[in-house]
This record gives sequence, structure tokens and C-alpha cells, in this order.
Amino acid sequence: MYPKILVFLQFTLIGLIVLFSKGFFSNYLAMILFIIGLLIGLWALSYNQLGNFNIQPKLKEGSSLITTGIYKYIRHPMYLSVITTMFPFVLSTANVLEGLLFFALIFVLVLKAIKEESLWMNHSEEYKQYKKRTKLFIPYVV
Repeated sequence: MYPKILVFLQFTLIGLIVLFSKGFFSNYLAMILFIIGLLIGLWALSYNQLGNFNIQPKLKEGSSLITTGIYKYIRHPMYLSVITTMFPFVLSTANVLEGLLFFALIFVLVLKAIKEESLWMNHSEEYKQYKKRTKLFIPYVV
């Protein structure tokens, strides 16, 4: 149930951010960040097999660890993609509500990442080594 709750919260927060935003098409920096976020997501998906991808923080039967492409540097590029594509909405609106929703979204994504990582740590010795040489969301930083 916990994985489904996290996914529900994630999409609810994304919807609220978009709903309360004024959009981002008048801000060039916001548009560039949005495009970067989309490219990060596409890069991650290009290294993921359709049956291997899971929106819920749980392991699919027969899933395999991906360590190439953007996954060579960070363990959760799809979450980075979500953060990067949602930030322009907040940047363009710049109000307290949007900021709070955005930080709540980041918190939910961190909870999802922690859940996934705990499952992988119990599932794969290879993941323990992978975790030592990669970062959570931002290459060489976090």
C-alpha cells in the first residue's frame, strides 16, 4: 500500500503545482530547465526496458539493475527529471504555496528513492557496489 500512496502523492503534487502555476512560457530560463528535465527523462528511458520500468517504488519480478547511460552517474534519473520539469512552474509563479508544493514533491520523491533502495539492497549485492559509486539525484553531488 505504501508504494501506491507515494505514487498518489507524487501525481497529486504535480497536478497541484501545474494547476496553481501561471505557466512558464514567458520565462526563457524556465523553458530551458523544462526541456533539460524532459531530456533527462528521455535519456533514462532510453536505457530502460519497458518491462523493467516501474512507477511504484517496488521491484518487478525479473527486473534488472541498469548501470549505463545516465544511470552510470545517478541512481534515480527519473526523479531528477520530475524535479527538473516541475521547477520551472514554481520558478515562474514564485509564491509560497508553489514552493511548499514543490518541496513536498521532492520529499515524496526522496521517500520513493529510499524505499526502492532498501528493496534493492536486500535483493542485490551488485546494487550495494553500484550505490557506492553513484549519487542519488545529482551527479558528483547528492
